[in-house]
Amino acid sequence: MTDHSTYKAALLKRLSELDKRLHAIEAELDMPHSKDWEDAAVEHEGDEVLEGLGASGQEEIRKIQAALGRLRDGAYGFCVKCGDEISTARLDVVPDAPLCSACAAG
Repeated sequence: MTDHSTYKAALLKRLSELDKRLHAIEAELDMPHSKDWEDAAVEHEGDEVLEGLGASGQEEIRKIQAALGRLRDGAYGFCVKCGDEISTARLDVVPDAPLCSACAAG
């Protein structure tokens, strides 16, 4: 069995970073808006950007949690579609990759 401790550590580190970022986004979104309508409009646009970043972060968290689940189940490093082994080069770049390069491209 391959030692995936390096990938697990990278996944957990990224999960921690995302958790901190999402808490900061939530705190920013909870701040009161200006009473001036022009300032409020700009703040609203900023909120939309933050909400997009938050959604993106939540999606990445779901992918990381799925990868950690595969680690727990002993299925990490194998394509969820075809079952082939995912190359270490791919996992080095995308540690939460659920698909091998061939399935991801197809």
